[in-house]
Amino acid sequence: MDDKNLNQILIVGITPYFLEKEAFWFNENLQQILEARSTQNFFEDNIIFLQNNQSYQFSQFIRKLDEMGYEKVFKVSDPGEFAQHGGIIDVFPINMLQAVRIDFLGNEVDSMQLLDEKKFYPPKFSEEKFVRAREILLKRLKSQKIYSELKGLKPGDYLVHLDHGIGQFIGIEKFSRLSGTPLEAGETDEYYVLQYDKEDKLFVPLGLERKLSKYVGFQDPKVSRLGSALWQKTKRAIKENVEKLAKELLQLYSQKEITERAPYAQDPDMESQFRASFPFQETPDQLQTIEDIKNDLQKTKPMDRIVCGDVGFGKTEVAMRTALMAVADNKQTALICPTAILANQHFNSFKERFKNLPVRISVISSLQTKTEQQKIIKDLKDGRIDILIGTHRLLSRDIEFKNLQLLIIDDEQKFGVKQKEKLRHLKSNLDILSLSATPIPRTIYFALSSLKSISLMQTPPMGRQAIKTEIMQYKDETIKRIINSELERKGQVYYLHNRVQTIETKAHQLKKLIPGAKVGIVHGKMPEKHLIKIMDEFQKEKINVLIATTIIENGIDFPNVNTIIIEDATKLGLSQAHQIRGRVGRSGTKSFAYFMYEKKNLTPLAQERLKVLEDAQELGAGYRIAMRDLELRGAGNILGREQSGAINRIGLNLYSQMMSESIEKFRQ
Repeated sequence: MDDKNLNQILIVGITPYFLEKEAFWFNENLQQILEARSTQNFFEDNIIFLQNNQSYQFSQFIRKLDEMGYEKVFKVSDPGEFAQHGGIIDVFPINMLQAVRIDFLGNEVDSMQLLDEKKFYPPKFSEEKFVRAREILLKRLKSQKIYSELKGLKPGDYLVHLDHGIGQFIGIEKFSRLSGTPLEAGETDEYYVLQYDKEDKLFVPLGLERKLSKYVGFQDPKVSRLGSALWQKTKRAIKENVEKLAKELLQLYSQKEITERAPYAQDPDMESQFRASFPFQETPDQLQTIEDIKNDLQKTKPMDRIVCGDVGFGKTEVAMRTALMAVADNKQTALICPTAILANQHFNSFKERFKNLPVRISVISSLQTKTEQQKIIKDLKDGRIDILIGTHRLLSRDIEFKNLQLLIIDDEQKFGVKQKEKLRHLKSNLDILSLSATPIPRTIYFALSSLKSISLMQTPPMGRQAIKTEIMQYKDETIKRIINSELERKGQVYYLHNRVQTIETKAHQLKKLIPGAKVGIVHGKMPEKHLIKIMDEFQKEKINVLIATTIIENGIDFPNVNTIIIEDATKLGLSQAHQIRGRVGRSGTKSFAYFMYEKKNLTPLAQERLKVLEDAQELGAGYRIAMRDLELRGAGNILGREQSGAINRIGLNLYSQMMSESIEKFRQ
């Protein structure tokens, strides 16, 4: 018999459990695996075992490969892929070093053989190459949580199915099981229903979201034809171009890629003491993010991670614990913020959290006198400061660190490209942690493409309630009713009026409208010391209605402010509007955000933005809003026209996934 012919084949699902096993493990434990299949659902759901001349329904075999996570391609080249040519299936099982060909005759396995090692087929993998390929698959599983974010899905939205292409989402429907298994009384499954060209429909079971992603492009896409080979050919052509671009990007980032530093030394006692003094219960996402960062700092490659989480979801605590890890390693940390108010607030928060530890913290911004600043600069250079918090003042030429290793960028979307580059040049092997509620589109793209690591914090802290968001036309009577309602429950109000020239007039109007209100004003043209004084009075509740410009969007935290009115919401960008909404709802009290508009300013784009804010009211919507912002602005405008054609054909999520995997492949 030809040694390429096989009598039996085991194909296992793409799961972390199987991806962590060596290839030989499957042969050694074949009998136990097959026995487990009859008693455990996990093995039943994630195993196909074929023998020659065995009956196996062909359509069921294809469906099972799909459900086990295998990707349908035009031509198999890597583990985890399969291709169909009539009744012949080529598949590269993740438990084998070589792809196999299975020839069906109707619903019977006619023959099975290892694929020839010619130029048309992938060669047999070495153990080393096999391990690397499975590492990429493991990373893909983790990243699919990001790509397959399907919250807020509406009928008419476009979705990309990894194997079948772009379809239009119709809804979620319940059907009797399609698998042909006997039904118990009333037993049904739920499916995402997608409509394709010629009104063909695809039913994707809930739980298999990893094969789906939202379509993000810069114009409505062309819907695919189900069963056509065109989608596989399109993916293949774009993948080839993506690999060329991945090489170019890695060359561009080559300096960063080859830069190394020693892994951080750890101090478990200090970490344990700091963790115990945290007055709240960490969310699962917070714990995972801290673990991600810890792993980054144990590697020799410098960290470049973005933490994306809504306002009040615990990003500051993550920043503090990361700074503690740098202190334990006898290295300095710089935390840069967009405003002096935010720097001041962070300084107070850090001082409070670190008060029981021998950690020296300082702050530098325009609020310090020249003499104070000179002392800070000298102490920093001599190594007498562990953590320095500041504004862009940190970038001045006279600032010199003794042994800076960690840079934390708060509200990274507020810093321009030139400022970020300047930050990166502080030291070539600097560890960078960026914090953001709504990352800018280019950052999202780099994160999706694996050039940055991303941690999503989407679990709200215990007791937090979603902010009730209402979109309405501006009317004085409505304003009066909203403010009085908040003041009656002894709460405070932000009133966003984003024009410095007329803010005094607006304050006068509001005092007249609500005589009982204690009204204050803040805006960016004020001297910063006066600004801090007003904010202090607001915190002490000497002021209960604060009229402000967008200066309040950066990290100011007052738990008693539970209503915000945005006077002309049509002038705000989507991410900015979401960021401002997050200024309220910082306690367990029910909070309200009112986005007002004048009819004459309501353009179609402004209307779309306001609708997104109304639809995305759930806690943790920041990442989804950032993705929608990218979609509304147009992926092509953000990422350049050269890539926009390819992105439009398969969607940004799948394009980024291809880019991420190509980058990982070339890195290795």
